[in-house]
Amino acid sequence: MIGFVGIGLIFVMVFGGYVAAGGKMGIILKALPFEFTMIGGAAAGAFVISNSISEIKHTLKDVGKVFKGPKWKPDDYRDLLCLLFELIRQARQNAVALEEHIENPEESEIFSRYPNILKDRETIDLICDTLRSASMNYDDPHQVEEVLEKRMEANLHHALHSSHALQTVSDALPALGIVAAVLGVIKTMAAIDQPPEILGKMIGSALVGTFLGIFLSYGLVGPFAAKVQAVTEEDAHFYQLIREVLVANLHNHATNICIEVGRQNTPSHIRPSFANLEEALKDVKQGAA
Repeated sequence: MIGFVGIGLIFVMVFGGYVAAGGKMGIILKALPFEFTMIGGAAAGAFVISNSISEIKHTLKDVGKVFKGPKWKPDDYRDLLCLLFELIRQARQNAVALEEHIENPEESEIFSRYPNILKDRETIDLICDTLRSASMNYDDPHQVEEVLEKRMEANLHHALHSSHALQTVSDALPALGIVAAVLGVIKTMAAIDQPPEILGKMIGSALVGTFLGIFLSYGLVGPFAAKVQAVTEEDAHFYQLIREVLVANLHNHATNICIEVGRQNTPSHIRPSFANLEEALKDVKQGAA
């Protein structure tokens, strides 16, 4: 919702200020379809050239993050900690029984209690692969931690491609606006024998290209890229929490300590409170009794 508010504010302030200062929208509206075709078309073409089909689809899908915000909500972080608590406790009580859950999480009684998490393939793979590694008797927990760190760095790098692609388009738009403006000037020079009032309108139309390129870059596409990056980085905390808890488990800390390590390493604005988490863990224990 806040994304729509921001877009509305941009248009109202820019064009409202222009009209309030005595500007006429007619010349902008008349030139806009042609200038947008040149600038938007060139930007779209450059975007297609520099990205694969899968990257294009990924970027277009990620634009929705500007309006939806982060995928993982505070309740999801609490549920993740509860899930990890159940799995760690199961691993310490009966390691053989744990294998049934991590080898087939879709049919696991534990995983099924957290459907929102179960739908995310990367989360399930990360948890199951790490627990599977632990069952292979890794002597050095730091080795597992390093593997997890590299895996998450690779995932984050891939996830951030959308914001980088959008930022590249944003950086190109002002120059493409100048291209459109130069073409407008060429058109004007070809009609140099026309009266001043006609030449003035033609020059004004040409300048719409420069305006449009800068406006789209700094008013829309650039902020979209920044928002996508911010949301992607925030969602990455969800996977970092998994790493913190499971690495603490490899160091043989008490189960409650492992969960508290994860809670403390969660950003404050999405971190479940100690009391809230304790209440959720109490329900988990009662459900398993």
